[in-house]
Amino acid sequence: MVSLVEELEAREAAAAARVEELQEKIAELTGLLVSEREAWSRLRVTRETVAAVLAELSGQETAAAASLQQSVVPEVRVVGAIMVPHWREGLTADVLPDVYRDIVEVIADASAPMQAKQIAPRIGLPAVTGKIEGTRGKLKRLVQRGWLIEDQPGRFSPAHPGPAESVNSLNDKGSSL
Repeated sequence: MVSLVEELEAREAAAAARVEELQEKIAELTGLLVSEREAWSRLRVTRETVAAVLAELSGQETAAAASLQQSVVPEVRVVGAIMVPHWREGLTADVLPDVYRDIVEVIADASAPMQAKQIAPRIGLPAVTGKIEGTRGKLKRLVQRGWLIEDQPGRFSPAHPGPAESVNSLNDKGSSL
């Protein structure tokens, strides 16, 4: 006979697997959306350029060319999907969403592996359980995607240490006092 705790653990594991599957699908669809939007934008720019050249060649701006140049691109917002790409050679933290980039920078600046409760205040979040757990989830995602390593349970460090200078010190133009 299966105990209630074992049944709940099994259901929790199944739910976690479904959530991960859905997150992967969202990331895949978001990637497709970005590439299709890019192709759409290139076609729109090409069409507008051709219309402008044809208008110049004919010496007159036709109503058709004017309407081609007036096309409006609707803004499409993706809600609930944050794309954290898998790390690969040459990829910098600049490709990450802001909060993930902040986390990677804080860890890169640290002299030792850090815990979520140490990172949350450094990225501007209050040190409350909910924010720490949210930060821990982001840390785990960065580990899964190859940006960080979890060398000890709950302690995170850079997976790919960069140059001796930290990410933030490259942009620091402070005084030498």
